[in-house]
This record gives sequence, structure tokens and C-alpha cells, in this order.
Amino acid sequence: MSLFQFTSRRLVSQAYCGLKPPSSKKQRICLEMARPNSNIADFREVFSKAKHIAIITGAGVSAESGVPTFRGTGGYWRKWQAQELATPEAFARNSSRVWEFYHYRRELMLSKQPNPAHIAIAECEARLSKQGRSVVVITQNIDELHRKAGTKHLLEIHGSLFKTRCTSCGNVAENYKSPICPALAGKGAPDPEIEDAKIPVENLPRCEEQGCNGLLRPMFVWFGETLNSDILTEVENELEICDLCLVVGTSSVVYPAAMFAPQVSARGVPVAEFNMQATPATNRFRFHFPGPCGTTLPPALARHKSEIIS
Repeated sequence: MSLFQFTSRRLVSQAYCGLKPPSSKKQRICLEMARPNSNIADFREVFSKAKHIAIITGAGVSAESGVPTFRGTGGYWRKWQAQELATPEAFARNSSRVWEFYHYRRELMLSKQPNPAHIAIAECEARLSKQGRSVVVITQNIDELHRKAGTKHLLEIHGSLFKTRCTSCGNVAENYKSPICPALAGKGAPDPEIEDAKIPVENLPRCEEQGCNGLLRPMFVWFGETLNSDILTEVENELEICDLCLVVGTSSVVYPAAMFAPQVSARGVPVAEFNMQATPATNRFRFHFPGPCGTTLPPALARHKSEIIS
């Protein structure tokens, strides 16, 4: 994804999915900060006073639920990486193959459950809302595990596996059918030796709006497409008011999401990173807690002794 352009603290949504940021110095944020703090007691003190908490999550959260990331070594479906299939061009060339890939992911996700990190976030949101405090989850994930865990205030910047958009009439609809259409039943296995199903386009998922019957596509942002400007505006507004930001299970290399937390940190707001290892952004943040999110996050977000719940 290309780098967000910043003008007088406003995020201009000229952000494209899947591109790395330009290398020019003017478009880099370089913050000189001390080594991040890994003291949970210090974080808990900051957490106890926060009124508006923004939590940015990535693939690392869902990986602990057994969801493949399709990134890095071994991140293949058959012979292809997600970047080769998740494009408008790939869908135009071979919509059957692309739908096989997403059918496989949909069916896989229907069998997955939220892990302790998802649950800790949802429970924290519910608890703090009773105290007049807010939690918003800004996620790059398309698996809806945050929603399944009970998170209410959720901004899915890349969309959802369980929504479709008609390529003819543009209708967007939730779709939890399994399989999504009869022709995809039993298809989509990731074994590289399996041949494409080569499903005729007329048998792929079709729009159910009266008189349409157009070809459906997954409703999330593919590489090379612009992000939803309305959702980006909501993200911007939440990041402008947050007084604590958590970065959970994301490598901080995919833009524009990689810019969110550094921009918050640049205005002096505490940022805490929960990730398996350090990332390119780690030294810009006040806190860093290495390890599985399902282990590190629940104690960090547990009820603080200063909280008063009626």
C-alpha cells in the first residue's frame, strides 16, 4: 500500500492496497525515541487512565487461531501467493481460480474460533464502555474473528471474507453460505498438485438482486485498489482522539496501516506493541511486549485495580 499523504494532520485517502511506501525522505516518518519499555506495570498505569483506546490488529492475532497468513515463506495456496490472486486483474483473467482460493479461505474460517487475544479485546471494550471509556478496533484482518468474539466498535479497513459485491449492480451483501455456490462444493484444496476446477463463470457466485444475476466478487480491498474513504475517515477520527494506542499482531510493513500508530506516537500518545518479535516501527513506540498476543494481551487488558464497576 502506498504511504498516506498527510496535510495539516488530515489523512488524505489516496491509499492503495499492497504497495510499499515511497522512499523519499519527505514521505518518511523518522522518530528518535528511547528503547521501548517492556514493564507491564508501567503499561497498566497508562491503561488505567486512558479514556479513548485504539487497537490496531493484524494477521498475527488471527494466526493464533490457526488462520494462515499467506505471507512470507510457505505462504502459498497451491502455486500462488495471495498477492498473485488478490487483484482485479487476476479475477478478470481467471475468476474460477480466484473464487476457489476464497472459497477455501471462507470454509476454513467457518471452522476457526477467536483466541484469548480476540476475547480479551472484546471483554475490555464491554467493560470500559460501562465506565464511559471507549475502545475501537481497527483491523487489517478479513476473517471476522473480532466480530465473533463480541467486539462492537470495529473498523475493518480491508473488508470481510463474508461479504460480496456484485460486479454488475454493485450491491454489497453479507454471505455466510457454505458453500457459497453449489459449483464450489469440495473445491479449493490448497495442495499444489491439484488442478484448477475451471468452473464456468455462469456457475460461480451470482447476484440475487431481482433481475440482476451478475457475477459476485469478494467484498474486500484487493492489491492495487483504493481503500474505502468513509472507513479511512472514521479511522482518522478515532486516531485523532485516542489517548492510548495498541498495535497487536501486525508486522508494521503494510501501508497505510503501518502509518497509523507512528502518527499517533508522533503527537505524544503512548503506543504499545504486542507482537511475536520487534518490527520496523518498534523503536517509535513507548512499549513493546514480545510473544504470542494470546498470552501477552489478556493480562495487559484485564481489569485494573483502580477501575470502579457498578
